[in-house]
Amino acid sequence: MSSSPAASEVSPIADAGPLSLCARSPHVPADRLVAEMVPPPRFDSVRFATYLPDPKQPSQTEAVGVLEGFAAGLGGAHAVTGGAKRGFFGFGKAKAAKTPAGPRGVYLDGGYGVGKTHLLASLWHATPAEPALKAFGTFVELTNLVGALGFQQTVQTLSGHRLLCIDEFELDDPGDTVLVSSLLGRLVEAGVALAATSNTLPGKLGEGRFAAVDFLREIQGLSAHFRTLRIDGEDYRHRGLPEAPAPYSDEQVTKAAYATPGASLDDFPHLLDHLAKVHPSRYGALADGLTAVCLTDVRPVPDQSTALRLVVLADRLYDREVPVLASGLPFDRLFSEEMLNGGYRKKYFRAISRLTALARDAKGFVDAA
Repeated sequence: MSSSPAASEVSPIADAGPLSLCARSPHVPADRLVAEMVPPPRFDSVRFATYLPDPKQPSQTEAVGVLEGFAAGLGGAHAVTGGAKRGFFGFGKAKAAKTPAGPRGVYLDGGYGVGKTHLLASLWHATPAEPALKAFGTFVELTNLVGALGFQQTVQTLSGHRLLCIDEFELDDPGDTVLVSSLLGRLVEAGVALAATSNTLPGKLGEGRFAAVDFLREIQGLSAHFRTLRIDGEDYRHRGLPEAPAPYSDEQVTKAAYATPGASLDDFPHLLDHLAKVHPSRYGALADGLTAVCLTDVRPVPDQSTALRLVVLADRLYDREVPVLASGLPFDRLFSEEMLNGGYRKKYFRAISRLTALARDAKGFVDAA
């Protein structure tokens, strides 16, 4: 779970006004990255029982049943290659001593806002193992962990786990493809069960982003680790809800920031510049202790590198349930048509969906100012 940063981790901020993300340059030690591999605060209390399947989408009900059985099948001693194992899709039935030939994990594929992360976090909570034997993180956080610990140390750290949950599984470059393929292969050999979510079927990972054909073996190897569960449905964040609030004026946002203890206030273009100076693994720490993020002069992001950094920040703010109050353009105009039609389009649509939800959450700050 996130903890407040030590005083040395962020620049001192005057007490007279709001905080500033641009004044923060957090240092996140590797042991914190490992300790934080648990479901984020937004998903602390979710369980299979709190997931409400859409009656019109039978795949949602089916997914709950499969995942409940998957969790039950992970009880008992940690599986070790060559030893007695439980079948990950035999749901608790004893298997022969050999490593099962079938998939060692489950892969939740579906559109934005159908509850995939809710189900993944519910699986983590339902798996009968101590928290220290279960890991939960986004794909970006997993690759950041390898960067912080090194490949061999990451394998050693995670090999004793019963379950590794990977949210937002996406491959953006050839290096990530080879890295994750190798890492998951080693973990599967060690008996670690896998669960992942994505908007892209495993065999299509990387498509449209780089020359995926050159890495087909690695991509197919990743796909072989998973049984795919398709989850159909519409984005629950917008289901039956009013349209996202229109952006406020600079004056309204500034007034709300000064009236809200623990809020930050930043000019959007300056924030984008600052994100380029902070490693994405530290974006979560940027939000430590914040009650709201207030942004003025929101405008379209200028390039794809900047856009991808903003996606990571949006994910971390959403995970931590930090409302976002903004002036300027609405969030659905952040990304150009070229971006929304390109290889990273699913990331951008997810960011729009999540920022829109956080904008709704921020409405009360203006009313109270």
